[in-house]
Amino acid sequence: MNDKINKLLHLLIDMRGIDFIIFIIMFIVMFVSGCVNNFQTIKRGVSVMKIYSPEFKDNSFIPKKFTCDGMDINPRLLFEDIPEGTESLVLIIDDPDAPTGTWVHWVLFNIPKNVTDIPEDAVPDNAIQGLNSWSKNNYGGPCPPSGMHRYFFKLYALDILLELDDTATKKDVEQAMQGHIIEKAEYVGLYKRDIE
Repeated sequence: MNDKINKLLHLLIDMRGIDFIIFIIMFIVMFVSGCVNNFQTIKRGVSVMKIYSPEFKDNSFIPKKFTCDGMDINPRLLFEDIPEGTESLVLIIDDPDAPTGTWVHWVLFNIPKNVTDIPEDAVPDNAIQGLNSWSKNNYGGPCPPSGMHRYFFKLYALDILLELDDTATKKDVEQAMQGHIIEKAEYVGLYKRDIE
């Protein structure tokens, strides 16, 4: 470590005139950029908004009723502390443990900003359901082929309404909301089928 510091000091001493000025300007720009990025991370990264379900606790098992082994309907979901400036909400439920890659169970966007409760087996008025990994416009419950899988319930607060229709996939929604996410919240459910 001391060798690196000594080399840097020698480099600074050897610099003359314009080289030194350019070095200082680049250092200042890098420093300021880092500060701005850190500020944005703090401002947007500390999540106050919440998503949860009264049907199961975070990081616990999802009841069979809400899976392919039951009624295959969405659980009740509650939202809290939607940030100011929100124009719409997006809900994406996916399974990163699927053997073929992340499996998308529900894509729901343009949820009205005043929605704080999605009842069981329901879709909020004016919200649009995009295509899930079954190429269907609905909720598809957990149905892992083997082992225990995790299901991420991801809620996004956006500063716009998305100009998409019901042919939109998760990828389309994620691309459209880039630069418009005010805040994100997550809730995780688990499921393992009794087939092994």
